[in-house]
Amino acid sequence: MKEIEYFYAAHSAFAYLGSKKFMSIAAAANCVIVHKPIDLDRCVIAGGAPGFGARSQAHYDYYFGREIARWSEYRGAPVIGGIPTHHSNDPALANGMLIAGLQQGHNIDALAHGLLEAHWRDDANLADAETLTRVATQCGYDAQALLAEANSTEVRAIYEKNTEEAIARSVFGSPTYFLDGDMFYGQDRLEFIERALAK
Repeated sequence: MKEIEYFYAAHSAFAYLGSKKFMSIAAAANCVIVHKPIDLDRCVIAGGAPGFGARSQAHYDYYFGREIARWSEYRGAPVIGGIPTHHSNDPALANGMLIAGLQQGHNIDALAHGLLEAHWRDDANLADAETLTRVATQCGYDAQALLAEANSTEVRAIYEKNTEEAIARSVFGSPTYFLDGDMFYGQDRLEFIERALAK
């Protein structure tokens, strides 16, 4: 079965905007999504771009404003107005919960989408264990089992490995997909992935 590697962070706006489309493309092509949650800030800086905190207000207004609104309408992915209240909080616990799900043998497609959607549609705080418990439970997972391992040494090591791999493979943003080793950066490249799978 063909695989699509998926490098992303649980709080990524553009991973959310493309999430449903990506999962529908993978399902239609009978592809397995190989989830690789990453420390997005480290990848952005390693890729040579200024960190999110160093960008101009004009950049924020466009990138987190007009671009998100445009793609939200196009993809049918509702968003709150502006940046989520808790967007600057460390998403490591949410990313760790995703990795814990993988370690426990779950298909985490629904959890990945649920966390992204909760953050960008519902203004959820992904650094809050109670919020993560609610979202994971709503998605049909044993939230307590996931949280129990989300900050474990093993999960932290995988998170670090994912991030180092992403940097080594020139991943500089979220989402980034690899199909047969070919890199596609950004959810706006999903139609190219769909085309590649069809060919």
